[in-house]
Amino acid sequence: MRKNKWLALAVIAAGTLMVVLDGSIVTVAMPVMQGDLGFTPEGLTWIVNAYLIAFGSLLLLAGRLGDLLGRKRVLAAGTLVFVGASVLAGLSVNAGMLVAARFLQGVGGAMFSAVSLGILVTLFPAPRERATAIGVFSFTGAAGASIGQVLGGVLTDLLSWHWIFLINVPIGLATLALAVPYLPSDRGLGLRAGADVLGGLLVTAGLMAAIYAVVQPRSLLAIGAAAVLLAGFVARQATARTPLIPLRIFRSRQVSAANVLQILFIGAMFSFQILIALYMQRVLAYTALQTGLAMLPAALAIAAVSLGASARLIARLGEKVVLIAGLALLAAALGWLTRLPADARYASDLLPVMVLVAGGGLVLPAITGLGMSGARGDDAGLASGLFNTTQQLGMAVGVAALSTLAAHRTGTLLAAGAGEPDALTAGYRLAFTISAGLLVLSMAGAALLLRSPRRAGGADDGDAQQHHGDAPDGLADGVDDRLAQHTP
Repeated sequence: MRKNKWLALAVIAAGTLMVVLDGSIVTVAMPVMQGDLGFTPEGLTWIVNAYLIAFGSLLLLAGRLGDLLGRKRVLAAGTLVFVGASVLAGLSVNAGMLVAARFLQGVGGAMFSAVSLGILVTLFPAPRERATAIGVFSFTGAAGASIGQVLGGVLTDLLSWHWIFLINVPIGLATLALAVPYLPSDRGLGLRAGADVLGGLLVTAGLMAAIYAVVQPRSLLAIGAAAVLLAGFVARQATARTPLIPLRIFRSRQVSAANVLQILFIGAMFSFQILIALYMQRVLAYTALQTGLAMLPAALAIAAVSLGASARLIARLGEKVVLIAGLALLAAALGWLTRLPADARYASDLLPVMVLVAGGGLVLPAITGLGMSGARGDDAGLASGLFNTTQQLGMAVGVAALSTLAAHRTGTLLAAGAGEPDALTAGYRLAFTISAGLLVLSMAGAALLLRSPRRAGGADDGDAQQHHGDAPDGLADGVDDRLAQHTP
């Protein structure tokens, strides 16, 4: 049993690596895909946003389905959906086919991630073993996010962009083959216990309409549809028997403020990740592989800080101080890019930025800890799931808005006769300037709206911090804590 338990952890870690890696692996291949499939500059963001919208809006619904149908079944089904969607993405022959496949990947990723941590917690009830297992799980998430861009560059340069999706097939099939014998089976409560499917459909359609409205701001139909669908979702949550997000959670100023600040921070930093990769390739003429390697110092710095220093600094200084310090480092990084030239040198113009973004390894644990401290004990799982959802929302909205503004600025300068490198650089500088402003706004909001939690000390507090505060990626961490809260 002991051996099988650790093999089950390996299965969950492998699947998590696959899902997390797919969120970042596309970034360095986007210019190649744009040329091959005919994406417009604004439409290019849907390669990322289709995945994020499906993933973020379906996490809570997928977690509830795990309650009802059994976590192992939902994980296996999610893996199958993800593998099938990866095949479709890898074989895509036009932009619409790729966007549809990315949306399906997000559906499968949400199904896998929403139940994986719950299975892990069931497998490891002893505190020491559970801490070890969660550490492996969290580190796998960080590793997936870190190596995604490098691996994307390697596969795109040596093979083709199609392989950044097709590589998921052997990983996913191996995960599925090992999941059947090694993951524990559970029956679930049955569908009669209820799942807010209508709420899931409303929020997914509403977010898609909202993102389209950001990309096409003159589309009154998209703006109106987004408003109606999202208002319908809020009304549904107020009346549903088993809502995805019970509205009582927003009564806490701490929870509400932390989630809003997270949207601002994530929107700024994920957009940086996309746009700096595009700048390197479209302006500096880096290959996909060179771009991935150029981003490697940032990935290593974030992983080192989040896994090494963040917990000690939070224990010594408190979440609020660490959060503001991390945001200051990120604001300095983005501020550095506001002077970005069209002929940048890596050592002097880009490498300092890659080092400063280590602040992200401080921000995520600190803001999660602050937000969780504002939730009631019986709402801890709900608050954690909400954090995962707003992360995805921040990514999607940030990429759509800032990419659109950059493209508009570039188009205006090209129409005025500017050269393409200068026009592109000016567009990216505008996006980085706005991102820096969002981070400064986040710092002010953190100082004014958040309060440091009182520390009671003791092992339990430490375990809670390990669980909620130290997961560096955050895509899956904590979603399944809500399962116990919603079990009758």
